[in-house]
Amino acid sequence: MALKREEHELLKALQEGLPLTERPFAAIASHIGLDERSVIERIEHLEHDGIIQRMGIIVRHHALGFTSNAMVVWDVPDAHVDQVGEWLGSQEQVNLCYRRPRRPPHWPYNLFCMVHGKDRDQTRRRVHVLRKHPVLQAVPYALLFSTRRFKQRGARYRFDGTATAPAHGKA
Repeated sequence: MALKREEHELLKALQEGLPLTERPFAAIASHIGLDERSVIERIEHLEHDGIIQRMGIIVRHHALGFTSNAMVVWDVPDAHVDQVGEWLGSQEQVNLCYRRPRRPPHWPYNLFCMVHGKDRDQTRRRVHVLRKHPVLQAVPYALLFSTRRFKQRGARYRFDGTATAPAHGKA
């Protein structure tokens, strides 16, 4: 799909993040020479065409004082993983939750969630609360604390208008 010049400009503006203003799409529109309604309609079309697959927020946890980050990995029985994953994803202390295949014999874990805290003790306490779930009480798990922080960012777009995924390993 060939993109119009305005769509290229819109994608470039979006990858920098939405401006922190009451009407961010109006601000982007002003910057690229369109009106607010046109920007919103073009975003909708780009989503419909699969160019934009999702839009989300990146929270800079360290700036908010959450300096302890742990990926909690769980070995949840396959029969319960969807139910437990939905429950974990609904918990306030869980920032993201996803399922991945096990990699036996060395990696038995299939459910991952990220928990942030002000320090490691607070993070451990938050995980302890999660372990009260009936299924999680009985399954092996591990806390993998972050030791190094890399820049976190959203998708970047090539000139042909297709999205490139953020680099793996960014935290």
